[in-house]
Amino acid sequence: MDKAMQTPQDILILSNGPGELATWVRPAVRELRKQLTEDRSVLRISAILSPCPNATGTEEAIARSYPEIDRVQGAKHFFPFLLWGKTTEQWDWREQGIVLFLGGDQFFPVVIGKRLGYRTVLYAEWEARWWRWCDRFGAMNDSVLDRVPPRYRSKFTVVGDLMADVSGKGETALQHSALQHSALSTQNSALIGLLPGSKWYKLMMGVPLVCAIAERLHQQRPQTRFVIPVAPTIDLQTLARYGDRQHNPLIAKMGNVSAQLITPENQTPYLKTSGGLQLHLATQFPAYDLLSQCQLCLTTIGANTAELGALAVPMLVLLPTQQLDAMRAWDGIPGILVNLPGIGSSFAHLINTFVIRQTRQQNRLYAWPNLWAKAEIVPELLGELQPEDIAARAIQLLEHPEELAAMGDRLRRVRGKPGAAEKLAALVGEELKAIAK
Repeated sequence: MDKAMQTPQDILILSNGPGELATWVRPAVRELRKQLTEDRSVLRISAILSPCPNATGTEEAIARSYPEIDRVQGAKHFFPFLLWGKTTEQWDWREQGIVLFLGGDQFFPVVIGKRLGYRTVLYAEWEARWWRWCDRFGAMNDSVLDRVPPRYRSKFTVVGDLMADVSGKGETALQHSALQHSALSTQNSALIGLLPGSKWYKLMMGVPLVCAIAERLHQQRPQTRFVIPVAPTIDLQTLARYGDRQHNPLIAKMGNVSAQLITPENQTPYLKTSGGLQLHLATQFPAYDLLSQCQLCLTTIGANTAELGALAVPMLVLLPTQQLDAMRAWDGIPGILVNLPGIGSSFAHLINTFVIRQTRQQNRLYAWPNLWAKAEIVPELLGELQPEDIAARAIQLLEHPEELAAMGDRLRRVRGKPGAAEKLAALVGEELKAIAK
């Protein structure tokens, strides 16, 4: 930080979900401390989280784990702060500061910035709003500026893609787990990532389906190894219950392969399928270092497709329909209806039947990389998926590495360029210097 700038200042980071915290906040706060100062008496960084439909309940703990951040307030206290400006711990605020938007609703920094008298800097991934009332924007790419009136474009700086930094130098600090020194690292073996989901309605179908696919695939390619990155909201025992016939009646519909949890002492835990296959369980979060080593991932829809896309990891996106009333991951009014006690199951069946019909008629896309590209970069497989068919599709890709490489290249092209954290931190530094004069 400029030596002339010794007035104590605050940076207030607004964020929300686990993906934003891991891929936006984490690299940004590292660069802010690196470029500006480690001196908390000069620069204090606070984080306030807003509610997120993809929240896991661990967001506050994740934010607190970042040593660059001095204060954290969880999402349950957000709206009293937004409405009345009071934090639950009665935080004080310095006279000079910046509100840095890194996730949530872009209207929030407008309100909070005005109340605190702070300038506002927003990271705009795909769309920028409220440009009349905000001070600066860090845009992911030039396309963000297309819908911005020319007279406001001077507020914009193209910084690149914060998520693209995930697979770069920012991840070298990740510790290598014992998993990476296990049989998964055997030479000439393919590593397949299995991401069955984090919510119960996805895990009901997802866990038995990926277990069955892995068994079929391993039968034809015994050198293949498998890993399940476990979501931070799920303990291993809960995950294993979805592979237990006594607790999950859908196993018979999803390939008829069960699994049990094995936790050997001083070794990586794993699910052992009924056919004897070991699916290793990775509990580190975020698991980007591990996922980057996967030749292919089998995943459900959701934020994980965005993270895999940012890592340029090829994937098959699975949308099984064997149990229509188990699909309840919808937003808005449909999401409320399908989760109503007692009658939610009936609503879920009706809504999902309609959605599936519309999807097939209109070729709708659900995986984030495909939505970004407005084309199917990664295959989305919808229907009563059979494990042997998915395994055959995976084997075809593994036996044609040029196809996997092409998919990875397309994923890289649809995202922005790396280096965004460095440029965004520099932009914030410019604003701090400007208000210190």
